[in-house]
Amino acid sequence: MKTAHKSTLLMLLLLFACGSTNPLDNLKKQFERYPEYSIVLEDMKEEGVFSKDYYHRYKVVYGERASSGDSLVFRSEVTDWYEVPKSTYKKYYPYLGMVILSKTADGKVTDTPQPPGYQYIGDSRYGRWRQDSSGNSFWEWYGKYALISHMFGMFNRPVYYNDWNTYSSYRSRGRPYFGGTTTGGPLYGTNGTATKKTRPDFFKRQSMRSAASKSSFTNKVKNRVRRSNMSRTRSRSRSFGK
Repeated sequence: MKTAHKSTLLMLLLLFACGSTNPLDNLKKQFERYPEYSIVLEDMKEEGVFSKDYYHRYKVVYGERASSGDSLVFRSEVTDWYEVPKSTYKKYYPYLGMVILSKTADGKVTDTPQPPGYQYIGDSRYGRWRQDSSGNSFWEWYGKYALISHMFGMFNRPVYYNDWNTYSSYRSRGRPYFGGTTTGGPLYGTNGTATKKTRPDFFKRQSMRSAASKSSFTNKVKNRVRRSNMSRTRSRSRSFGK
C-alpha cells in the first residue's frame, strides 16, 4: 500500500510540473478514480512587494476501497506549495481551511466551498446523531471513522444538527456555508474563528506583510517630504544668489 501512496504523490508532482495554471484541475484528474474525496485549501501566501506571486497548498482527504467489502479506508496527503494566478488566489481567498472541491458517494463532484468534513456528516455509514445534556443534537463518529474528524481538524469541535441542517440547505442551492448557526458567527473560512485558531502561520504572515507594507509606505512619504524640502532649499538658494 505504501508503494501505491508513493506512486500517487509522484504522479501529482509530474502533473503539476506540466504547468497547469490551476492545480485543482490536476488534483481533480488525479483523484477521480477514488469513490470519495475532499480537497481543502490548507494554506495560502503572497510573496514579493511590488511584483507579487501567489501560492496555494492543499490537503486531500480521500477514501479508497478496502481489500474486502464495500467500506472505505480514508487517507490524507498534503501537497507542496504551488503557484496560482492572482485571479485564482482572489477567488479562493475567503475559503482558507474549507473544502473547495469534493466528490461524494454518488459520484457528484462540486466546487461549492463547505466546512471540512461536513459531507460525511449525516451519513449513517460513518456515525449517528446524539443528544447532549442540554438536548442539542450533535454528530458522533463511529470509532473506526473517528480518524476522519482528525484529518479535517474537527476533533475538538462538535457539529450540531442545526449547523449541519443549514449547511445542507446552502449546499442544495450551491452556496458556500461558513458555519456559525449555533455560535452566531462564522467558524470556517478566512474570517472564521476556528480558522484563526488552527492556522496561526497564515495570520502571522499576513500581519508581517501588513506591517512591512505600512513601513514601506511611511518610508516613501518620508522620502518624498525630504526630496520636497531639498528642492525648496535649492530653489531658495538660487533665488538668493541672483
